[in-house]
Amino acid sequence: MSEESIRVFLVDDQEMVRAGFRMLVESQPDLTVVGEASDGAAAVQQLAVTRADVVLMDVRMPRLDGVEATRQLSARGPVPRVIVLTTFDLDEYAFAAIKAGAAAFLLKDATPPALLGAIRSVHAGDAVVAPSTTRRLLDHFAATLPDAAADAASPAEDDRLADLTEREREVLLLVASGLSNAEIAAELVVAEATVKTHVGRLLAKTGSRDRVQLVVLSYEAGLV
Repeated sequence: MSEESIRVFLVDDQEMVRAGFRMLVESQPDLTVVGEASDGAAAVQQLAVTRADVVLMDVRMPRLDGVEATRQLSARGPVPRVIVLTTFDLDEYAFAAIKAGAAAFLLKDATPPALLGAIRSVHAGDAVVAPSTTRRLLDHFAATLPDAAADAASPAEDDRLADLTEREREVLLLVASGLSNAEIAAELVVAEATVKTHVGRLLAKTGSRDRVQLVVLSYEAGLV
């Protein structure tokens, strides 16, 4: 295993699914499977002693589902980053997992290039995989976000937004709309490096782990 390899951990209750993911991941020179588990409880236990960068996490599993497993892993720190996998395009489990700290959500029938790209993107910090799909997911379940309607109607602002500059708010809204850094740069007519700087400041000021949490914050604060 190369020192630069992205360490991937597989969590799914179907052995054949894990075998397929393993073959795909291991076919790439920059990716390595460092372990696998058949349910969330086993994953949480094994990941306490196994160093992984990215976890492919099924959400519907016996004993401990992917949502609670993601929540427990997220409580430990920013690594590993979790990609939740679901069979359904609009899945309450996937939404709950994103709220619990998952970096991204992906359909199980995604093409191999999409799955491999998701692993690399999440590892690199580009947390929104298939932004349009993530946005549809949030749109569908926006009503379930805590106090979303109250936040939108109330003049009191979310404390996490208090220190944002006007430009940072503008970038936040574009991130919440599912735009990539390159698309935001084109929209604002600035360099992509400038957008990356703004996004970095947004993450730091709001205490958000990644772009997905920025999207959730925008919905919770009634900005979108």
